[in-house]
Amino acid sequence: MILPIYTYGQPVLRQEAEEIGEDYPDLAGLIQNMYDTLERSEGIGLAAPQVGLPIRLVVINLDVLGEDMPQYKGYIRTFINPYIEEYDESQTEVMEEGCLSLPGIHESVRRPTRIRVSYQDEQFQLHDEWVDGYLARVMQHEFDHLDGTVFTDHIKGLRRQLTQAKLKNIVKGNFSCNYKVKPKR
Repeated sequence: MILPIYTYGQPVLRQEAEEIGEDYPDLAGLIQNMYDTLERSEGIGLAAPQVGLPIRLVVINLDVLGEDMPQYKGYIRTFINPYIEEYDESQTEVMEEGCLSLPGIHESVRRPTRIRVSYQDEQFQLHDEWVDGYLARVMQHEFDHLDGTVFTDHIKGLRRQLTQAKLKNIVKGNFSCNYKVKPKR
C-alpha cells in the first residue's frame, strides 16, 4: 500500500521518534508499505516519521543507483532503532540533498563522510558498524528524521534565509510533486 508522505509543517517531522520492539503491530506490513511508498515516490530513503509514525524505523534502497554506483547494486536495507554512535569529523563533504517531505527544495549540505551506526535488522539482530561514502550521507539524512531534524536545519547564513520562504510555501501547500502527500492543514 502506498502511504502519503508527510510534508514540512507536519508536527511528526519535529518529534523525537521512539524505539520499537518485535511486538510492534504488523511491522512486516509497515516495512513493505514503506518500500512501496519509497519506490512510488522515486526516493532512496524513507523514515517512519515521513509517513506519520514517530518510531525509529528507516528503509533505504540504493539499488536504484546501481548503474552509476555499482557498489550499491542490490543494497536494500531496513534499519530498526538506528542511531549514529560516532561521527568521524576528519573528512567532510558538501553535496546537494533533497527530501520527499520538502518537495522542490535542494540545497548543499556539509556532512562527515564516515559514521559509526548501530541498528537492528528485520530479525532484530543488533549491528554496530562504520559506514562511509554516499551511504553515510543517506543514513545521516534519514536518521536525522528520527530526531526531529530535516536537512535544511544544517544550512547556514543567507542560504538558510532563502530556504525559509520555500519552507513557508510548503506549509501553505504551495508546491507540487508527483507522489501522494499529507500536507499540514
